[in-house]
Amino acid sequence: MSLNNSSGKYDDILNLPHYISEKRAKMSIYDRAAQFSPFAALTGYDAAVLEAARLTERRVELSEDLRSELDRTMTILEKILDTEPIVTVTYFLPDSRKTGGEYRTVRSRLIRIDQSAGNIILANGDVIPISTVTSLVPDVLIENYDE
Repeated sequence: MSLNNSSGKYDDILNLPHYISEKRAKMSIYDRAAQFSPFAALTGYDAAVLEAARLTERRVELSEDLRSELDRTMTILEKILDTEPIVTVTYFLPDSRKTGGEYRTVRSRLIRIDQSAGNIILANGDVIPISTVTSLVPDVLIENYDE
């Protein structure tokens, strides 16, 4: 059957006008296009790949000397809390979803060192567990303070 030869089985409908339904509204171009949008067969796969690629750091244990120096610094800072010293604290924040975590550094005014609860409380609202602290550096010189 050729295109020029109109002696086919659809000759009776070939020149009829395009059908428009009286019962249904015409579908928008946006909705028609949505029928052909890509299908995500692996839902959540992209998020899983991004999570696996997210890097975490390994927690480093402090040496006995560094731990002693940190304890000494905290003891002196407890004595001068009334001067509201500003400190820079570096601590390890464990990751909630994978092994490891990240080191964070924050600088703020020291409010309190709560030895019984094991926390350092800063004016910015941070409550940092003492066990996670790797560095505590005050802005004031504390070498002249006696223990």
